Amino acid sequence: MTDIPRRAVSRTAKLAALPLGFAGRTVLGMGKRVTGIASDVISAEIQQRTAEQLFSVLGQLKGGAMKFGQALSVFEAALPEEIAAPYRQALTKLQEAAPPLPAASVHKVLAEQLGPQWRDRFTEFDDSPAAAASIGQVHRAVWRDPSGGTRNVAVKIQYPGAGEALLADLKQLSRLGGMFRAIQPGLDVKPLLTELRERITEELDYELEAESQRAFAAAYADDPEIFIPEVVSAAPRVLVTEWVEGTPLAEIIREGSEEQRDQAGRLMATLHLSAPPRAGLLHADPHPGNFRLLPDGRLGVIDFGAVARMPEGTPEPIGRLAGLALRGEAEAVMAGLREEGFVSQSEEIDAQAVLDFVRPMLDPVAEEEFRFTRAWLRAEATRLASPRSPAYQLSRHLNLPPSYLLIHRVTLGSIGVLCQLEAKAPYRAILERWLPGFAPAS
Repeated sequence: MTDIPRRAVSRTAKLAALPLGFAGRTVLGMGKRVTGIASDVISAEIQQRTAEQLFSVLGQLKGGAMKFGQALSVFEAALPEEIAAPYRQALTKLQEAAPPLPAASVHKVLAEQLGPQWRDRFTEFDDSPAAAASIGQVHRAVWRDPSGGTRNVAVKIQYPGAGEALLADLKQLSRLGGMFRAIQPGLDVKPLLTELRERITEELDYELEAESQRAFAAAYADDPEIFIPEVVSAAPRVLVTEWVEGTPLAEIIREGSEEQRDQAGRLMATLHLSAPPRAGLLHADPHPGNFRLLPDGRLGVIDFGAVARMPEGTPEPIGRLAGLALRGEAEAVMAGLREEGFVSQSEEIDAQAVLDFVRPMLDPVAEEEFRFTRAWLRAEATRLASPRSPAYQLSRHLNLPPSYLLIHRVTLGSIGVLCQLEAKAPYRAILERWLPGFAPAS
């Protein structure tokens, strides 16, 4: 039996217990309501206890639970501070750490993927993982080049049974929508889970990841701001790449200087917007564990398991409609949204109301510089998610076309990281350079 399936029963039991604990806390809340305790106090208490159990369980798991926890963790900046603060550290751990695979299991995978003489390919190999994530872990090693030279490399090794674990965990997590709404009302995790499920096959194929990484490396070769490590060797479940020495973004979020935060934020935005036109690809996994700030100031990108193929670059209507909204052209914005499928052709909606809905989202590019903050993101989340908000009521009449789902999710994830960094940068100039059709008011 492989390492992951051996623990499948235990993992499934932990996940299955989450809704039971949530139900108990809901009953507790109902009991306190009878005694006359204020409803907002009860709600906060239920939210905090639910968050504590949820993040605790996710933090113990590999597979889909940890993958989902990583995806969710970039949104922690949108959570109310009284909930987010106690668990920020636990969420960040999801981005950098997991229980390690035993050395004997690591060696078995390497022998299967690189051949029984795999040790001859390295002059050194550290059995202790340098990092671990949802479907694999990374070991530091020294690669022996055919020319006789050596170089420091990162060896990513996929957990045995990772695919089965991912599918099983995501199936369990799809039943927990009520819990996440308790933590953040209006949060719908189903689209996120659906997308994660659809991308499992791609992320499990390290040879496909190597192909994507090579495309990124070619597009950003000798770039002064973005560094993509070279692929050294690839097999279906083992990927060897150049080692990247730098400060993880998770560490910068915790204790970085303002200069580091601003630099990281500017480069994250540059990567997000420039990759589709330059590489025909979008990096689709914007959590801090995938990025390093290098000593020379460049942004190092170390994971390409999740990418979106965009051979035509970013759709032009995104930039064009953003520019129209900044210029206050309500009727033109409405016409464009109808054309792209965001608004039904038959739906009667006030154009100015739609512009009022969209315009606050564009504050980061309305001025020459903008500082993303947790407070800004929480205010936007409240505006869009509160059932009493006009924006919430209007959103029920809007659609998200399938062709825009991934772009939307990655953009939200990137904004979440920028708010964690609280990064200030000239985001409008970055859009003007890389987003086709974007022409804000002068």
